[in-house]
Amino acid sequence: MKQHIFSVAITTLAALAVTAGTAAADTYVRKGSQAINVAVKGGKLYCTRASDGFEMCNGMAKSGGGYAGSGMKHPDMPGFMTFNGSVSMAASSLTIKGCAIGQSMCDSETWTKK
Repeated sequence: MKQHIFSVAITTLAALAVTAGTAAADTYVRKGSQAINVAVKGGKLYCTRASDGFEMCNGMAKSGGGYAGSGMKHPDMPGFMTFNGSVSMAASSLTIKGCAIGQSMCDSETWTKK
């Protein structure tokens, strides 16, 4: 009996270790209809378009009250382009901002939580 309980405990701990650092994805709406799955995995932020798997945040790191990174992609731009980006989150929305050429050319969008 003790061995069975020990085995169950080890299995439970192993399952927790596998899922540690992975948050359930929240879905946000971009441009009125595009569903974006936003999740933190291994402490990094990922923003993936549900329709085709296009990744925008590319593992942004925690920065202050939000996330930031230099490998952000924009779905309406050529695939070879990357941007310095940041994401800030509120209770029912997030704001994503991308900049090219330092901070001289920036654009931002606010997505609503679904």
